[in-house]
Amino acid sequence: MIVPPSGYTAVGPPETEVDWLAYLQGKLTERRADILKYASYYEGEQQKLAFAQARYKTAFQQIFEDWRDNFCGLIIDSATERMRVEGFRLPNDGTMDEDAREFWQRNSLDALANGVHLDAMVQGRAYVIVWQGKDGEPTITPVSAEEMVVQYKPGSLTELEAAARFFQDSWGRTWVTLWTEEYVYEVPLGKTQWEQGVRRPNPMKVVPVVPFHNRSRLVGEPYSDLANVIPIQDAINKITSDALLASEFAAWPQRWVTGLEIQEDENGNPKEPYNVGMDKLLQAEQPDVVFGQFAAADLKNYVNLINLLVQHLSSVSRTPSHYFLVNQGNAPSGEAIISAEAGLVSKVKERMLYFGEAWEQVIRLCFRVKKDKRAEEFSLETVWADPEYRTEAQHIDSLLKLKQLNVPEEILWMRAGFTATEIQAFREMRKEDAKAAKEVQELGPQAQESGVPGKDKAAAMAAKPPQGNSGNVSRKLNETK
Repeated sequence: MIVPPSGYTAVGPPETEVDWLAYLQGKLTERRADILKYASYYEGEQQKLAFAQARYKTAFQQIFEDWRDNFCGLIIDSATERMRVEGFRLPNDGTMDEDAREFWQRNSLDALANGVHLDAMVQGRAYVIVWQGKDGEPTITPVSAEEMVVQYKPGSLTELEAAARFFQDSWGRTWVTLWTEEYVYEVPLGKTQWEQGVRRPNPMKVVPVVPFHNRSRLVGEPYSDLANVIPIQDAINKITSDALLASEFAAWPQRWVTGLEIQEDENGNPKEPYNVGMDKLLQAEQPDVVFGQFAAADLKNYVNLINLLVQHLSSVSRTPSHYFLVNQGNAPSGEAIISAEAGLVSKVKERMLYFGEAWEQVIRLCFRVKKDKRAEEFSLETVWADPEYRTEAQHIDSLLKLKQLNVPEEILWMRAGFTATEIQAFREMRKEDAKAAKEVQELGPQAQESGVPGKDKAAAMAAKPPQGNSGNVSRKLNETK
């Protein structure tokens, strides 16, 4: 952990680079405990027999040391696995922006973007840095909330006044960087004295950091999707630990005996009269001895309570109950699945609204690096893959109905799930098909043109088959009668 050399205690906004770093480090330190807690619950590391009784820990510590019954990962993954950015589109153009796609592919965001969504939902926030690389191209770097913190301008919810990253690499060296609109302040690698930093002008004239906040409120901090889940998860862990303890000590019937003389050892301690086991038979010679047994603990009570808590977990997180298999493993089918997943799909679309706006800001910063006028293109929109799972027949049928409404084919291709690269290949293939069809048509027989006005019409009338005279014959027959 990076410890600041001095804290910020002044009243009012920071004025120097070191004051800014001290202030932002204090904000990061204050929230780091919650950030690490949410990460621990997502990974399932919080279990570690935390809810087990002392006797249970002593007997089973080695066996169940790594045991966990964690639903937090399932809740997050069920949403993030439905978030996939297909590309970016300008409404005036109507097609995917090729340059934006190039930025995306160059920085491996097909894979890294999922990590940004994942961290934002787990820890409440994630960040992306946009800067100019050595080759002059934009570099997009996702950063965890454990390393970065930002400060908004007074009265603004979108404009950043400063951002700082406090990073420690695998060699134990510290990296500290501060961004403002005017300058970039970097502490040399491995230096712990922030006063030794180097200040350089900021060529972008904006703070090149984009926060990904998970459904932040107008007042208050962004929150993790696990905030309301953790108490229920703790209760499930506690009940499961009790069930495991009961399965060892109370699930087998306990036997008792009366009227039996108690034997003692040489120290006067009572001796166990029987070595009880599944293959042992208990017997006694005294006629007054009576054997019996206590009823075994009913573990169904634990199962029912855990199922109840899991149902609450499903309701709070808007995760379909069949994801938890609370119906004895029987998943719904057909329309029941679509109805059950409506809440999850709505949650995913809401997150797409927040994250999509952040990705658009990232692309605009990339255009700023390239000094492209599209850096001010606020009509840019993020194109997401369809988050709703449907059968292939249902999906294609809905697309065919949209085609009847004259929806452009490229829009249908995108909704069908084809990537931007595949759609580009479709365009080239259609050009090749049209070119081949034209060549074939040119090789075929050509129609002869007469050049004489009215001749074509006369020829067509001459080729028309003669009309029958059945009507005249019928009229004459009727007149004769």
